[in-house]
Amino acid sequence: MLVELSVVEQRYHAVMEVAAGVPVTQVAARYGVSRQSVHSWVRKYGQSGLAGLADRSHRLASCPHRPAGACREPVRPGRPRSCHRRASR
Repeated sequence: MLVELSVVEQRYHAVMEVAAGVPVTQVAARYGVSRQSVHSWVRKYGQSGLAGLADRSHRLASCPHRPAGACREPVRPGRPRSCHRRASR
């Protein structure tokens, strides 16, 4: 019976293979990723354990050039979503 592993489990297995002495290039080829990714997983596992191997958002927590308290005007229903104004006929 085949069992599908989660991303974290796959990365954990890759890290354990490197820890067991398997060359990073072989591990990277086996998992279909770059050597840099495997090195990153090893580093993150060393710093944060399993939690470090989980995917995380790359979205900024805040927008540095937006003034504090500024918010966008809400979209009004019934209005066109286009940025261009329609010419009156």
